[in-house]
Amino acid sequence: MSHQAVTNFTLPATGAIDFTLFPLRSKSLVVYFYPKDNTPGCTTEAQQFRDLYPGFQKAGSDIVGISRDSIKSHENFKTKFTLPFALLSDSEELACSLFGVIKLKNMYGKQVRGIERSTFVLDQKGNICKEWRGLKADGHAQEVLSFVQTL
Repeated sequence: MSHQAVTNFTLPATGAIDFTLFPLRSKSLVVYFYPKDNTPGCTTEAQQFRDLYPGFQKAGSDIVGISRDSIKSHENFKTKFTLPFALLSDSEELACSLFGVIKLKNMYGKQVRGIERSTFVLDQKGNICKEWRGLKADGHAQEVLSFVQTL
């Protein structure tokens, strides 16, 4: 189990706030990176995190979603699917590079740089206690919740 410490960062978030990672406001924090607002896989993942959110809260955990989309795009996505957690805009790839989630992907035969769907659970001290990379969106939120409930 890797207990790698994460560097603090601040990113613009939905609700016109700046989200600063530390100090953590919950027992643990789920940080999930996703490629793009309003795409099928990302929508499925966001909806499943939304539906399970009460369970995360009960387990003392909060959630933030991060992509390179603009705040305007995030606000629309959040409103459209009534997401109860903050979405962070990482247009400069600050958090993306801290967590190493930018990968070269093949899209329509072209190599493009993009976010590899990844999730990290941070403990209260800001260490990564679990990570998933290159995951499938459907059913993932349940897997994360099951892990968080063991903390």
